[in-house]
Amino acid sequence: MNITLDEIQNFIAVVDAGSITSAAQQLDQTVSAASRTLGRLEQKLKTTLIRRTTRRIELTDEGEAFLERARDIIAAVEGAEEAMATRQARPAGRLRIDAATPFMLHVVAPLVAGYRERFPDVDLELHTSEGYIDLLERRTDVALRIGRLKDSTLHARPIGSSRIRVLASPQYLAAHGTPRKVADLAKHALLGFTEPDSLNEWPLLDTERQPVHIRPSIASSSGETLRHLALAGNGIVCLSDFMTGEDRRSGALVEVLARHVTEHRQPINAVYYRNTAISARIASFVNYLAEAMGENGGAR
Repeated sequence: MNITLDEIQNFIAVVDAGSITSAAQQLDQTVSAASRTLGRLEQKLKTTLIRRTTRRIELTDEGEAFLERARDIIAAVEGAEEAMATRQARPAGRLRIDAATPFMLHVVAPLVAGYRERFPDVDLELHTSEGYIDLLERRTDVALRIGRLKDSTLHARPIGSSRIRVLASPQYLAAHGTPRKVADLAKHALLGFTEPDSLNEWPLLDTERQPVHIRPSIASSSGETLRHLALAGNGIVCLSDFMTGEDRRSGALVEVLARHVTEHRQPINAVYYRNTAISARIASFVNYLAEAMGENGGAR
């Protein structure tokens, strides 16, 4: 039969990408080459793995069964590669990381050069998503999560924390006035999240000493979008320090109602499914990130 790793990886790429065209782009191949490789695999297996239509692909029952085995084969090969590298005291192979866009941009991306200098044999694959994802389904090795964790099946390692503050641009405050007490927020444009709604609870207490839950005038699923809206003078926002540090230092954003803000820090965790023997790749990255954030006094 002589099935090759290239054929298996091509099949997995088509499934994960959702189309032969997208898979070909990821694999840096022509569409015809990716299609021929898939056809060759099906011919060797003497079965149809994927039903193709003009709009989408669909796994057959045989395809579902083979996909599970195929992923195991690739994981075994990657594990063998990593084991050999570990014998030489250096992590190697592909490391797939997922984080919210702001954390990826403001924390992870600036640390990539230093990490790659220390661990040149690890190939990084960086993904961003604003919500929680299924790590297995997305083939993610480690996800970086901010806030309380919900999934008890995940192994989590705390790597830092970040304070949240209420902020606005000087031009917005010049045009609309600076709130002096919490009740003044009712007169202002407030920038908040579409989901989860818990992010719209700000570290402020109302007259009854209850946490303030705002109703956004402008809402977004992305904290980075809200940051840019605030920088452009669209309203008052509540964001984590890790993404606003430079803005606050430059004066592009200033703290509002500082005397009324309660101390609240969002936990930052690295989460993964491998809760027994953590891979050298994951350990190298998580340790490096925790070390870097520790040196900076957390995600400021």
